[in-house]
Amino acid sequence: MLALVGGVWLICLGPARGAEPPPVRLIVQADQPGAAPTRHGVFFEDINYGADGGLYPERVKNRAFEFPDPLMGWHEIGRAGASGSVAVLTDDPFHPTSPNYLRITADGESAGYGVANGGFFGMGAHRGQRFTVSLRARAPHGPAPLLTVELVKRDGRPLARTTFRVTGSEWARHTRTIKVSVTEPQARLELSLTAPGTLDVDDVSLFPRDTWKRRPNGLRADLVQWLADLKPAFLRFPGGCIVEGRTLATRYQWKTTIGKLEERRLIINRWNDEFQHRPAPDYFQSFGLGFYEYFLLAEDLGAEPMPILNCGMACQFNSGELVPLDELDPYIQDALDLIEVANGAVTSPWGARRAALGHPRPCGLKLLGIGNEQWGPQYLERYEAFARVLTARHPEVQLIASAGPRPEDELFHFLWPRLRELNAAIVDEHCYARPEWFLDNSQRYDAYDRTGPKVFMGEYAAQSDKVVSIANRNNWECALAEAAYLTGLERNSAVVTLACYAPLFGHQEGWQWRPNLIWFNNLDAYGTPNYYVQQLFSLHRGDHVLPTQLEGAVPRSDDGQPRLYASATRDDRRGEVILKLVNATPTPQSVEILLTGARSVKRQAHMILLAGSHLRDVNSFSEPRRVVPHESRVRVDGPRFVQTLRPHSLSVLRLGVSLER
Repeated sequence: MLALVGGVWLICLGPARGAEPPPVRLIVQADQPGAAPTRHGVFFEDINYGADGGLYPERVKNRAFEFPDPLMGWHEIGRAGASGSVAVLTDDPFHPTSPNYLRITADGESAGYGVANGGFFGMGAHRGQRFTVSLRARAPHGPAPLLTVELVKRDGRPLARTTFRVTGSEWARHTRTIKVSVTEPQARLELSLTAPGTLDVDDVSLFPRDTWKRRPNGLRADLVQWLADLKPAFLRFPGGCIVEGRTLATRYQWKTTIGKLEERRLIINRWNDEFQHRPAPDYFQSFGLGFYEYFLLAEDLGAEPMPILNCGMACQFNSGELVPLDELDPYIQDALDLIEVANGAVTSPWGARRAALGHPRPCGLKLLGIGNEQWGPQYLERYEAFARVLTARHPEVQLIASAGPRPEDELFHFLWPRLRELNAAIVDEHCYARPEWFLDNSQRYDAYDRTGPKVFMGEYAAQSDKVVSIANRNNWECALAEAAYLTGLERNSAVVTLACYAPLFGHQEGWQWRPNLIWFNNLDAYGTPNYYVQQLFSLHRGDHVLPTQLEGAVPRSDDGQPRLYASATRDDRRGEVILKLVNATPTPQSVEILLTGARSVKRQAHMILLAGSHLRDVNSFSEPRRVVPHESRVRVDGPRFVQTLRPHSLSVLRLGVSLER
């Protein structure tokens, strides 16, 4: 076979029959540190019941009776023939932002009339778990009977019980702690009167005591732990398409999501009826998880907050409604106020608001997205209006611009050169595609201009079937393709500074979109193979990218695309070179690794291997660890050694390296 090398044609002889083929060579310039590696973060959007019913662990659905159908999630109960009536009223509510409340009237001689709430696909409770039961109540017509609140199993057997005595015609908060006797994934909460009478109730809550960091109104601890174990560099919130809203009236407005819970204005979730094949008519946003909680979560995770704001455009896949340019000032002011609430001194109006919420320290906001997934000249006009004001007032905050929903269509190619002309700091690219796209595009950023805007790969996920298909699965083939792609991001960290998978969470019973990084139900959660790919890139990031070059008989696809991938970084503190190697072929691959500029290498290296038995392997509630990383020690014979890679695998090698002086 002939090959052109350095301008000279050479005769390349194949291996002798029966001999092992010569290994591919990977050259790593260990003494040539470059840019800081790509930072991997998490992107939270309230899709798939990721907030209410998920990360926000309130068990009661429609706790304040504010859904458009105010009794959605509730139904009447009457034990042993007990009867009565319920009515949703609005006169003299506890708070004007939450005007609805429920009047329960029991009649007859028997006790047990009231209402029950089934929560989000049932209410999950572990044996021994403690909950705070709370509600607002009043007795509008004089003395009222006792109110029994009981958590029961699907078959009606009790799990925990308490009672409240309500006196007086003024609203008052009543609170008790209950402890659950046995584990139950689909319990319900029942409220019933012990005798004839009338009672008004509102803001009914069943909230776990064991929240993340034991905070009141805190987050579901096990789900936050899955995020913490990723060690994310940033937290992008609150979306996603819900930032835009299907119309501007239902867009996300951060100012309505902070403060007391009764002041937070419920709106329909944009994913409520987006997909007719996965309808979610009871999907609303209570904003128990609001912007203040997002900032706290980012701080807890050691991640930079990255809020995304509406830019005066509703979702272009829906109404595409636009705010006229001469009416855009309130939207820009919302951005200015957000920067102040995050970073402002406690003497400033919004900084004082943050301090009053319990956080006098600034939140360190440095990244702000203007729009989510917008495109076209209308977006450029609005982005430019935001950028003109925000960069002048807050040059310390980098603005993130949108490159549209796909990575290489006409919308993308229209936006990029114009965003370059506008001196955009960071451009957000999105891609949902088949695994082959990710395998074929590991070199995508090799030719990007190093002096232009930086890239945020803000939403990516390989689709095992096709976008928006219910047949998509988080299988090993998709995760392996993403690993190959991430080596390309890491090699090009001078361009691609940020990346995150999307969506983050999916409720096993309530999803609208798949695949997702983490799956959960009412009791448990598991990480997908995709989760472990991102975790390995995040935990083994290093401090500087090292130049790499693959030489030799690199295995390729039928159309000539490489199927062996590599990137390298250096951990300065530990004095280690970190190699990430992806073999996307069905056969073992030997790689000769040469660390140039290395004086010596420790004899024992740390190996982390992620591989499945089959490309279709998935993790599940029954097999949550089918595809997980495995660690071992491997022998290294110096700066030049051979490593054999398993078929269809991601290998991370940490090598103790002393450099030449």
